[in-house]
Order: sequence, then structure tokens, then C-alpha cells
Amino acid sequence: MSEPAKFSTGEIRSWLEDQTDSTLTPIHAQAKKLRDDLNMSIQSVADVSKALLDNSAKEIERRNMRVYNRARALNKLARLFMDRLKKLNVPDEITYENLTKYAQDTQKVFLVTDIDVKNWFPRLSPFFIMDRRRFLSVHEKAKLSLSSLNDFLTKEYVKTKTLEETFQLIKDLQGLEAHLVEIGAEKTSLQNERNPIEKEIAEIEQRIARLQSEGPVDQLLTLEAEMEKLNGELKYLLRHLQKPFIKVQALSLHGGGAGLTQDEVSKLDEYLEKPFNALASEEEGYPLLKQILEKLSRLMSEDKLKLKPDKARKAEQALNDILKGDILATMYSRCVEAATWERHLLNSSKMEEVKRDLSALQEQIVHLKARKVNVEAHEAVKEREHSETRERIASTKRNIEKNVYASLNQKIQIN
Repeated sequence: MSEPAKFSTGEIRSWLEDQTDSTLTPIHAQAKKLRDDLNMSIQSVADVSKALLDNSAKEIERRNMRVYNRARALNKLARLFMDRLKKLNVPDEITYENLTKYAQDTQKVFLVTDIDVKNWFPRLSPFFIMDRRRFLSVHEKAKLSLSSLNDFLTKEYVKTKTLEETFQLIKDLQGLEAHLVEIGAEKTSLQNERNPIEKEIAEIEQRIARLQSEGPVDQLLTLEAEMEKLNGELKYLLRHLQKPFIKVQALSLHGGGAGLTQDEVSKLDEYLEKPFNALASEEEGYPLLKQILEKLSRLMSEDKLKLKPDKARKAEQALNDILKGDILATMYSRCVEAATWERHLLNSSKMEEVKRDLSALQEQIVHLKARKVNVEAHEAVKEREHSETRERIASTKRNIEKNVYASLNQKIQIN
């Protein structure tokens, strides 16, 4: 099997023109002649229609009542003929598609004209006999010109339709490849726009990381970790009071029999949610906690909390350790010290400066990331357009190769 002849997009057109010149040139010459013949025939119909219009207008002006009504009818009919003919567009470029459309449009005009002639010419009798005969003669000759063009289209021109379409495909292919180059340039431009944005984002993120890993921010993060650790230790120390606290809270909110003040209820909620904050915000000796525990002890002795014996025993031990053993004293000092140091850090001038710097940098990051997202969205559109154009180029090349083989029985490959 012979290898297919290989051509670039720039070479294929001239090669195909050489191969088809002897076939297409006489076809196009005949097509041009038949187009011109039909155009001249249509112009003749337009001229004779103008004569009908002028002659009928003269009779209307004479006000001869025997002819007047028929003259008006003919005048209207002649104007209608001319308006239809004016709408026909003669193709400048000779192609099978253009000529076929021209023939089809002309056919429609002639068909409705035949219907008008059949319906109205008999009613104009016996007047305008010579004008009507002249019109019919010219109209019939125009129909013969149209018939000649239609015969040529269906019997001869149609055989070269595929070749003619192939030249259009080659033109489309060249346009697609030029468009692909444009898209590639746009993609490169967008990438060149995105790269410095990404570099600037990376640099700002490094500056943010440095600010957060040094000075008061780093100290605050370390302190927050210590505070979270203290919160966990405190929860462990108060673990046996968790269930009694919840029952007292429920009594205070719904039962009304806990005997806690509003301040004590609020503080109890705080000990349940975040015991570190609750203890650190207490006055020396954590009086609110002790008041809550004393009332809790009373409720337990009165069995109002309905605790299971084991839980009650453990809760009583925890109460005794706090109220009499004072096991929270060291924890209280540590919590107050951590909370005091946190306030100092948060209120320091250095922290304010760092916060301002971080806020400004984070605002820049938000702006830059928004720009990056916008550029990336455009890149995605161009990438999709690039892919679709490549697919259309491949499809167009296959169609050209298939058409050439069908028309010339020769295998080619477009690189």
C-alpha cells in the first residue's frame, strides 16, 4: 500500500488547485455564464414590469372609466412584480451553495408570479394586450434561463460540490490554525500575568509567617497553648463535679430550687464551658466557686440532685478537696498569671504594630488572590478554547483528507 502524500496547511491549497484546475475552471466558467444569463433575464422581467407600471399609470391619469379599474389592478400587480425581483441577490462569488440559493430564491419568485399572472391577467382583458404578451414572453424566457441553471446545478456542478467544499475547508483550517496561534499567545500573556502575582503572594505569606513566628505573636501562641493545657488540667480536677454541676444548672434554669444567684448561675455556666476563664477571672480565693460548691454540697446532702452513690461519693471528695484541702490554689495562681500575661501581650504597643502589619499584609493577600482567581478563570477559558480549536483542526484535516480521496482517489495527509 502506497504511503499518503503529506502536505502542510500552507501547501495543500496550491496542490489541490493544480489537481482540480482542469475540472473546476470550465465548471466555474459555465456557472458564471448561466448566472449572468439568469441575471439578465431577471433584469428583462424587471424592465417589462416597469413598462407595465408606466403604461398602467398613464391610463390611470387619463381617468378613462372603462380602463381605470383594470389599470389600477395592473399597476399594483406590476409594482408587486418589481418589489419581488429587487429582493433577489445575485451572488458575486461563484460557488455551488451560492448559486443553489440564488436559483431557489428565483424559483420562489417565479412561482408566485405565475400564480398572480394566472389569477389577474384574465381579469385585465381586453386591455393592455400587447403589454401582457410582452411580459409573458420575457417571463417565460427567464424561466428557461432558470431551468438551464437548475439543470446545470443538478447534473454537472453537483459532481464538483465536494471539491469546492474542500477548498472552503482548507480556508477554514487556515483560519483555525491562525486562531490557535492567537489563543496560545493569550495563554502565554495570562501566564506571564499570573506568575508575578503568585510570587508576590508567596513573599507576603513568608512575611506573615515571620511576624507570626517571632515577637509577641509567637509568645501569644505559646501562651494560648499553655492556657489550653491549664484548661484541660482544670477540667480533670473538676471531672467528678461535672455531673453535679449539670444537675444544679438544670435546677437553676428549670426547677428553681438550686438557690443560686444570677452571678453564680453565670459563673457555673462558665466553669462548665471554659473552666480556665472562669477560675482566672475569680477574685482571690475564688469566692464564687466556693459559694457554688457550698450550695452544691447542701443540695447533695438533701439528695435533690439524685446522684448515684458512686458519683455522689466522688463528688463529695472533690468538694472536700477544694473547700478544705484547697487543691485549686496553685492552679488559680497559674491561671491568673497566664491571663495577666495574655492581657499584657494583647495590650502592648508591639502587638498593636504587629496586628496592623498583619492586617495590611492579609488585605494584600486577599486582593492578590482575587486577581489570581480572575486570571486563572481566564486561563481556564483559553485552555478550553485551545483544546476545542485543536479538536476542530484535527476534524477539519480528516474531512479534507476524506474529500480528496473521494474526489481524486488519492490518499493525502495534512501535517
